[in-house]
Amino acid sequence: MTTDLKEQASKLGFKAMAARWNEYANQSWVKELLEAEAAEKNRRSLERRLRESQIHEMKPVSEFDWEWPKTIDRELVEELFTLEFMSRAVNIIFLGANGLGKSMLSKNLVHTALLAGYKTKFVSASQMLSDLSAQDGATSRRRCLQKYASPDLLAIDELGYLSYDNRYADLLYEVINARYLKSSTIITTNKPFKEWGEIFPNAGCVVTLVDRLIHRSEIVKIDGASYRTKEALESAEKRAQRKLGRARKMEESANDQTAVLA
Repeated sequence: MTTDLKEQASKLGFKAMAARWNEYANQSWVKELLEAEAAEKNRRSLERRLRESQIHEMKPVSEFDWEWPKTIDRELVEELFTLEFMSRAVNIIFLGANGLGKSMLSKNLVHTALLAGYKTKFVSASQMLSDLSAQDGATSRRRCLQKYASPDLLAIDELGYLSYDNRYADLLYEVINARYLKSSTIITTNKPFKEWGEIFPNAGCVVTLVDRLIHRSEIVKIDGASYRTKEALESAEKRAQRKLGRARKMEESANDQTAVLA
């Protein structure tokens, strides 16, 4: 036990205490101090990882309506939340139309990974590519590229919603290539790979880019109508029901007043 505490003191930065451990080993307050410092360090680490992840707000995966999509491999998606794919640097591709929960599932995977202690980042494709293209000079560009190459799990959201020129295709390729076989990348896209030429018209690196992504990957295809459309229709129906309820109450009140006067 005292050996474990000595190692913990050293890891937490109490170098003098570790070096003169015999003077502190039997002090009653040492264990409590080290436990408190470890808890505070873990709290700061979690706060930093949350900040760096850039998830912001999200719906928990427990609210995902598995019955709504016409097609989704629920077993595969639930297996992804074990994070075993990260140990093999496997990429995850969420492929489907707008409003089917691709971003929601992606954010929840990132959140699960950061709670497990991994360094993560969630970013839209347009934001990442704009950030990279805005860099002046080789040094700042390398530094910016490292920002996206270094996370244990990088989620690139909404790839395919806009078209980009060849320069952006090259920048995306640099990110994917820097992470290739080293770290896992999540992509959410509404375009099947055969249509990626529409995202990056005339870009020569598209075939190699797709090859890098799918070489070691799990592809989650989601088919169906937009869940956001479903929510909008349900919300409109609830408003109509409330309006009808108010009208009925007004009618009942008017009938009551008529009865009293009669």
